[in-house]
Amino acid sequence: MSSTSSAQADARAIAAHALGAILRKGRTLDQALAAAPGLEGLAPRDAAFARLLLLTTLRRLGQIDAFLARLMDHALPAGRGPVQDLLRLGICQLAFLGTPPHAAVASTVALAEGSRLAPYRGLVNAVLRRGARERDGIAGLDAARLNTPDWLWRSWHEAFGEARCRAIAESHLGEAPLDLSLASDALDRAMDLAAALGARRLPSGTLRLHRAGDVASLPGYASGAWWVQDAAAALPVRLLGPLSGRQVLEIGAAPGGKTAQLAAAGARVVAVDRAAARIARLRENLARLHLDAEIVEADALDWRPPAPADLVLLDVPCTATGTIRRHPDIPHGRSAADVSRLAAVQERLLARAAAMVAPGGLLVYASCSLQPEECEHRVEGFLAATPEFVRLPVRPDELPGVPEAATAAGDLRTLPCHWAADGGMDGFYAARLRRHP
Repeated sequence: MSSTSSAQADARAIAAHALGAILRKGRTLDQALAAAPGLEGLAPRDAAFARLLLLTTLRRLGQIDAFLARLMDHALPAGRGPVQDLLRLGICQLAFLGTPPHAAVASTVALAEGSRLAPYRGLVNAVLRRGARERDGIAGLDAARLNTPDWLWRSWHEAFGEARCRAIAESHLGEAPLDLSLASDALDRAMDLAAALGARRLPSGTLRLHRAGDVASLPGYASGAWWVQDAAAALPVRLLGPLSGRQVLEIGAAPGGKTAQLAAAGARVVAVDRAAARIARLRENLARLHLDAEIVEADALDWRPPAPADLVLLDVPCTATGTIRRHPDIPHGRSAADVSRLAAVQERLLARAAAMVAPGGLLVYASCSLQPEECEHRVEGFLAATPEFVRLPVRPDELPGVPEAATAAGDLRTLPCHWAADGGMDGFYAARLRRHP
């Protein structure tokens, strides 16, 4: 076997190991890849292939499993998940990555040989050979529906209607672009940066790249000219109004996209987060960007500021279903029970954050979830129980390029299908609340 073929085999083995960790051990994609043996030894190109194979398999998992059910006379016995994973990766290569059929089949069978899966190599070979002959049939399956777990489909259908539900699901099938927010001292050379990066400037000012590669090697990274932040994630900070010289208390700050946005706008930021590892990443990001913030490692449910703040930004922990475009492991690692569990945490955090707002001050509640229980329901419940706060409606003209994200109730709600022709955006929710003077 050539060194190139060996490296690709290692990449496929790493993808298989990570897929099992995600689907049966509850690991996130990044956790699963980091723990996969052999990843450090791969060349960047082969590591990128392993990641692409894993991402595409996760995005198309329901479709792949439905196609496999057509190819097999009988379902695999219980406990044969690793065999199913090999078949999934093989079908992904055949149907979605354009791998030559002989290479996809042979490489997948080779993963079974010499392991405890060896007794199934004949089955893997037969199923994938049939899959190679019939692979055009997978295109006739309902990709949007099959690749969306039932609990998510029902939730989105009820919240947004059939057409938007389907549009959201379809937006999750492709690779998300890379969005960059510019540092304040880079704004006057935005067009030059865009040209150097091969990016387009969006109406909101975000730079968007459709092919990025290694982020750290891109022009402007080392000098701190920009940071990675989805265009939708940059909108909630806009709801706070002018920031220069004003103090902002940010709860749930790490890894720091909004912290950087606040500091770059001239705010005096107190950034609170309880996760030490995420705090470390926040510090690294601010150092690269040459930005300052007071960082507090604490649980906001227990911590209190020395004095109430005029501006409070609460970015709550959530199921993050609005970011499935970037994290296709989320539908396979979350459930409706997680929504209920996190909604209870969000309710407590919102009450605590409200107590930190000075009279006449603003509180922005933000969540990267598409689930109403974590967004609209939380705010409506809070307003009903807390008469000293009122909603300050979000206006369409505050949301450049996406005025439709201003809801009838006066909140911000972006959907992954917004800007669909240009790669979409994350699903984000934010409500702006004012405390009575």
